[in-house]
Amino acid sequence: MDVTATGASVLVEALSLHGVELVFGIPGTHNVSIYAELAARGVRLVTPRHEQGAGYAADGYARATGRPGVVLTTTGPGVINAATALAQAYSDSIPMLLISPGVPTDHPRLGRGYLHESKDQSGALRALCAWSHRVSSVREIPAAVARAFGFFAEGRPRPVHIEIPHDLLAAEGSVTFAEPYRIVAREPDPAALDAAALLLRGAARPGIVLGGGVQCPPGQEAGALALRLAERVGARIVTTVNGKGVVPESHPLALGTVLHLAGARSWLAGCDVVLAVGTELGPADLWVEDFALGGRLIRVDVDPGQMHGDHVADVPVVADAGRALAGLLDRIRPPDAARAPGPDLARELAELSRRWEGTLDALGRAMPPDPIVVGDNSMMVYHGALLSLALDPPARFLFPAGYGTLGYALPAAIGAKLACPGRPVVVLTGDGALQFCLQELATAVAEQLSLPIVVSDNGGYGEIRDEMLRQDMTPVAVDLPGPDLLQLAAAYGVAACRADTPEELFKALVEALEHPLPTLIVVRES
Repeated sequence: MDVTATGASVLVEALSLHGVELVFGIPGTHNVSIYAELAARGVRLVTPRHEQGAGYAADGYARATGRPGVVLTTTGPGVINAATALAQAYSDSIPMLLISPGVPTDHPRLGRGYLHESKDQSGALRALCAWSHRVSSVREIPAAVARAFGFFAEGRPRPVHIEIPHDLLAAEGSVTFAEPYRIVAREPDPAALDAAALLLRGAARPGIVLGGGVQCPPGQEAGALALRLAERVGARIVTTVNGKGVVPESHPLALGTVLHLAGARSWLAGCDVVLAVGTELGPADLWVEDFALGGRLIRVDVDPGQMHGDHVADVPVVADAGRALAGLLDRIRPPDAARAPGPDLARELAELSRRWEGTLDALGRAMPPDPIVVGDNSMMVYHGALLSLALDPPARFLFPAGYGTLGYALPAAIGAKLACPGRPVVVLTGDGALQFCLQELATAVAEQLSLPIVVSDNGGYGEIRDEMLRQDMTPVAVDLPGPDLLQLAAAYGVAACRADTPEELFKALVEALEHPLPTLIVVRES
């Protein structure tokens, strides 16, 4: 049945049909009519203090729930402020919908000084996300929203953008609403599973790599299936950063998130069969540009294009991770005898994480059993927590792996906590990264979120400082004097303290997990 309504009303109705209950964004001159409609429908509206923070919060929400995060910005600077978060979501295959108004339909192509005017707003975002579309009529809006959710339902989830000309938001049109898209798991080809099972049954040195695709629905079930498969074929498991936590890192077959260690890569290259599930096996995962597998490769991924990437699949299985792993288990029933153990990485682990040894021990002891840990691109995280903070399901680890942005952790943790209010969420960041997003402390306070924020303070950009020293350079532009983080936190209404010893950090984190509002815990990096 056709319905006549304004573009803003049609948009919100289409979003409601697709189950949208929470929107991150900032009101602006050109999107206020959308805000009015969302408020009237009872949609929860969260207002970060910067549009980039809105994008990261939507990213965290999506990773924590498996449902698309939704961002609403105004035209021009608003939507471009969110572009970095959009690119980060694309890099890590995160479902996110960015909605923005645009210049009116009758706006001349060359421009005339319209407020927030961009030469080609949709074109700019098209270069960063899976799909960016400017609608041309009110009637087109439901189809655009449905197509956006189709991108999330059809294979590899990645962010999309819809631009609605400002004049269409107030214009009325006659529209028809179709049934919303539903996510349907992609079934594997039985012949491909037969070939993969044959390789795994005959492998003498099998290895399994699990990536972020194992986190996608059915999520932890896929991780449990992978672990059962590893037990049957005697394979050790490594995870990429986005796969951290999908299997118990305390399990004897789990090597952990160690692909960036030379010893782990050497072991993987020596496997005669590798099963890679939901991962690009790209340079951002391996920390090296050139890497070659010595054995046969089975790839499981919902994206057919992954079968022809840097590491071409000998056996391609285009399917949902959970369905493919269940199919392999059906074909490999009797457990094999235990295989030779994987690499001894203790020395490399100790060398990389010794700077944070006491800190990580304290974090591990204080961490509850089901945390969502959100890390920033800070040294304590990628040289410390990734390696030595063991997480077992249902724990989750959220990290901006592929694009490698700074300032991700705090706003992403806000999104994750809003998505899962009953679960503890812990932020791990550095003083340099935190200053990209300090303003979001105000958002966490306004939303009354219990949120421990552990900050490793090394006085600036420590990783770049170390890199300069490794290249025999005098460090330049990496030392950042101040600010007093405790006073800044107090100005935002955030509890704050310093933790100068591991025991002080343990005590502070335990107390912060019970505190009803955010707590900033500053740790001086040794």
